[in-house]
Amino acid sequence: MSTVRIQLLTFEGCPLADAAREQLEAALAEVGVDDYEEIDLQAPGTPESLRGWGSPTILVDGADITGQPKGESLSCRVYGGPDGVLSAADIISAFDSRRSK
Repeated sequence: MSTVRIQLLTFEGCPLADAAREQLEAALAEVGVDDYEEIDLQAPGTPESLRGWGSPTILVDGADITGQPKGESLSCRVYGGPDGVLSAADIISAFDSRRSK
């Protein structure tokens, strides 16, 4: 698990960013990983390849953790989990699924 690249994509003012960050950090602690990169989708230096994802989005090795495709513009993303974000258990399940591929 430590060789995967995990990115949390958000933008300033996203009302779900804090809850997504908390669930991601809880999931990573559970699987023994403490490293992820948080990217501001509105920052001038953000690569074009990351623009178009909704906030919050979790990428594992460049792929959306839920399997959804990238959109065409900046937007909010609401999930069916607690507080409108993926739960830590859902994130762990998605990690396990990605690792088995």
